[in-house]
Amino acid sequence: MQETLLIYKLLYKFPYRFLKRWSHEIVQYLVPSTKYAIKCPYPMAAEFIVVHNTANDASAMNEVSYMVRNNDKVSFHYAVDDREIVQGIPDDRNAWHAGDGENGPGNRKGLSVEICYSKSGGDRFKEAEKLAAKFIAYKLNEKDWGIDRVKKHQDFSGKYCPHRTLDMGWQRFLNMVQAELENLNEKKDGDKDKPSTWAQEAWDWAKSEGITDWTRPGDACTREEVITMIYRYHKRVVEDKSSQSAV
Repeated sequence: MQETLLIYKLLYKFPYRFLKRWSHEIVQYLVPSTKYAIKCPYPMAAEFIVVHNTANDASAMNEVSYMVRNNDKVSFHYAVDDREIVQGIPDDRNAWHAGDGENGPGNRKGLSVEICYSKSGGDRFKEAEKLAAKFIAYKLNEKDWGIDRVKKHQDFSGKYCPHRTLDMGWQRFLNMVQAELENLNEKKDGDKDKPSTWAQEAWDWAKSEGITDWTRPGDACTREEVITMIYRYHKRVVEDKSSQSAV
């Protein structure tokens, strides 16, 4: 209980956006090369990202594992649920997802992202959509692409997909991706030795409390660094309690 309260206090001190850097591992459950002829026969240099909704209520791992196991000429690169991102097709291979034929631009040039839990919607879908927006922003940042590189399945075949995302508002989703992309670009273009404006107050507080060594505010944290900062905060709390008891 004490440890839980300690971590809560630490996270409470830091703005939520401090936690919004890319931190999710991408789980790979790749189609075997023996199935390339069915699932991803062509090499590909992706030019954009194509967003889908699964129209199902299965998890990302279940969606990908089913796609890998069957022998249908249907495939996609990534599935995203409320907890994880699972990759089924390598980025440098095409996938059959856009419904625009063997030589269509969607199928031959698009990196496909399936958002899970769209059949029933609700909180799980909303969280999956949030994670998908983060992931898509990460891929845009990785490739130096802008928001104009985010397409929808509907753009290539006319199918009403991503159906629930469209129902909730396509521009709304693009705005989510754009906000995540701006956060990433702020770090990419900025000085790693200078905190972002949104983190300045928290950074100053951490310095004053002796929680951080003041260096590399724009860099990623290892788990040992995170634990060390939590430990320093814990020591500070214990010291404060001891001094109050002594009074």
